[in-house]
Amino acid sequence: MASFTELETWKQARKIRNIVSALVKKFPSEEKFRLTDQIIRCSRSIGNNIAEGHGRFHYQDNIRFCIIARGSLSETLDHMIVALDEELITEEFLKSFQAEYDQCSKLLNGYIQFIKRKKNNEMD
Repeated sequence: MASFTELETWKQARKIRNIVSALVKKFPSEEKFRLTDQIIRCSRSIGNNIAEGHGRFHYQDNIRFCIIARGSLSETLDHMIVALDEELITEEFLKSFQAEYDQCSKLLNGYIQFIKRKKNNEMD
């Protein structure tokens, strides 16, 4: 694969980043250096780590960065739950986001397994 931008998991991470980016524009200004900053950082980190791992050209590094991306994905969901608790988003919005999260998690886990299989095949 020539570019990380061709990876379905990166495309889904980009979708999540764009959802978060649009959402936080509606958050109150007092959240700018609290929840807004945190959720933007972790949502960006998902795709950033997928891209960085892809660029390493070493299976174990790629796996490690994908695991970090998975952690950032979970952190993003946790911040969305905080947003719900703080009444910044609705339960309906969280459910919609959860579906995007689940899809990204599924793709990311599948990509990690794919990399592991490639690594093991080259070792045989």
